[in-house]
Amino acid sequence: MPSSARSIAISTVELTKRYGEFTALDRLGLSVPRGRIFGLLGPNGAGKSTTIKILTTLLDASSGSATVAGFDVAADPVEVRRRIGYVPQLLSADGALTATENLVLSARLHGLHGRTRVARVSEALVFAGLEAVANKLVRTFSGGMVRRLEVAQATLHRPEVLFLDEPTLGLDPVARKTVWERLRQLRETEGMTILITTHDMDEADVLCDELAILHQGRLAVLGAPDALKAQVGPDATLADVFVRFSGAVLDHGGSYRDVRESRDTVRRLG
Repeated sequence: MPSSARSIAISTVELTKRYGEFTALDRLGLSVPRGRIFGLLGPNGAGKSTTIKILTTLLDASSGSATVAGFDVAADPVEVRRRIGYVPQLLSADGALTATENLVLSARLHGLHGRTRVARVSEALVFAGLEAVANKLVRTFSGGMVRRLEVAQATLHRPEVLFLDEPTLGLDPVARKTVWERLRQLRETEGMTILITTHDMDEADVLCDELAILHQGRLAVLGAPDALKAQVGPDATLADVFVRFSGAVLDHGGSYRDVRESRDTVRRLG
């Protein structure tokens, strides 16, 4: 593999997904360098979740191609899955288990055994800031604690690429910033490439090195947050950029139950 290809963590070429006559994703072309935090923005129905599902091998594309961590998602899905972590919108932590039990279960699913598993679980609890509540049921956690646990679960196996679908949905401002700190830590200490979808313009502005805005399944604009704001106007915010290129108007607190209800609502509304 040429060095230029090794430097790219995620690549899509003419990536398309159709459902009968409806085109959910239309010839998307992206190239995300390794070690970046990349944001995928757009209103509901723009194609963000479809893109993530294809890149995480949960959905087949209709045409075009995509590679993640150097492997084709269609030709080598097993190799892709070994190299990625995924935190979906819907709750992935089990409220009936403790934080430790959730992490042990995830470690087993990722094939971690013996001393390695014990060490990784211990490290994950520290990373998530949950050592003091390691043996408490997750259903007693705040929304921010749940999300930090989910990020820790998804990164136990040291993935090259981490995908997060609405990582701070339903969280209060303090919890959001704590999750942001954890994601920056993964990028800086592990060199991890992180792709997020978000409706939170502050999140995209603060976290992302580069972002893409999708509109009706197509790439509307691509660039660094500051460059995109400058393109719209001298005093433009990222919200102004979003409205300009997506044609949409923009809208987030809570406990385990709040997060579950928020994500269930997102699922029902698409």
